[in-house]
Amino acid sequence: MFNFQYYAPTKVVFGKETESQVGQLVKAQGCKKVLIHYGGGSVKRSGLLDRVKASLESEGVAYVELGGVVPNPRLELVYEGIDLCKKEGVDFILAVGGGSVIDSGKAIGYGVATEGDVWELYEHKRNATACLPIGVILTIAAAGSETSNSSVITKEDTLDKRFYDDDISRPKFAIMNPELTMTLPDYQTGCGVADILMHTQERYFTNGGNMEMTDQIAEGLMRNVIANAKILVKDPKNYDARAEVMWAGSLSHNGLTGCGNDGGDFMTHMLEHEMGGMYDVAHGAGLAAVWGSWARYVYKNCLHRFVRFATNVMGVEAVGTEEEIALKGIEALEAFYREIGMPTNFRELGVEAKDEELREMARRCANYVGGEKGSARLLKEADMYEIYKMAL
Repeated sequence: MFNFQYYAPTKVVFGKETESQVGQLVKAQGCKKVLIHYGGGSVKRSGLLDRVKASLESEGVAYVELGGVVPNPRLELVYEGIDLCKKEGVDFILAVGGGSVIDSGKAIGYGVATEGDVWELYEHKRNATACLPIGVILTIAAAGSETSNSSVITKEDTLDKRFYDDDISRPKFAIMNPELTMTLPDYQTGCGVADILMHTQERYFTNGGNMEMTDQIAEGLMRNVIANAKILVKDPKNYDARAEVMWAGSLSHNGLTGCGNDGGDFMTHMLEHEMGGMYDVAHGAGLAAVWGSWARYVYKNCLHRFVRFATNVMGVEAVGTEEEIALKGIEALEAFYREIGMPTNFRELGVEAKDEELREMARRCANYVGGEKGSARLLKEADMYEIYKMAL
């Protein structure tokens, strides 16, 4: 086990009708004007946006709004939000939506409070010096951005999808009402489940430092998500199952499941970021589509962890060689993904990738991570290309 720091400052307000408290929570931040940031029409159609505005107005909190966030949130809208906030004197950002909205809000927060081009942060050319405070009303259980330090933005003209992590962007509060996720299409629910699992697995499949308590938390989280995702396939309105998945989403990406290890592998995420930039696929679906190929490429180098995953998470009997047990665990997770409507390769994802595109994604990925990355197995450009090719 390695030394670690665990920092989770976000106030979580969890349960039914908790969005009604947003005015009080925002007012407590002492801000003068709020940017309400959201995605498409669902927050309007559901009446959530009107309820948010009414709550702010009841507390005398001024606001402006900016919608239009899409999956794989765009840099162009971030720039628009930065300009709007500076013009209107905004000093607090309220993200109403899922991970894409929250990530976009964080980027706007950086851009307003830190001098220079915000994209340079995502290119890792420099670090942020400040970020506007962020609050969240979560509508999709997936990214964990509501309690994490992470943000991912896509630059449209170059198709670059890049992340930036900084604790100064961790939200001040996160309102989490599982009822708000009940109107999601089954596909989006499945994408969220895949993302939650992957955030945990990225920290689980490592060769650097392990802690039994952390492992048991991670394994319990994964078993719980899988069990409740199966319930939601049959009963999408099940409040308790929605609540379990929503809370797991936050715990999977706030640092808890990485305490004591080397920080995680995260190569599946890096591989998917290039897929998201190239093909604009849903993040969770992209992760599910490439994970099995990554796992088969690296499992021999991290065999003890894959065996433990197979037996402790996927319920595989410890019969046969360690390699056979590990492979059965990989197959079991892929079978689960298909059960909840997630793809397990490019074809099922609906992507017909050309060889030159695979090579370009591998080149971009390797360049972004500094040539090589990975904990389960250290991967270079040639390895990344092989994984993409296996995923066809």
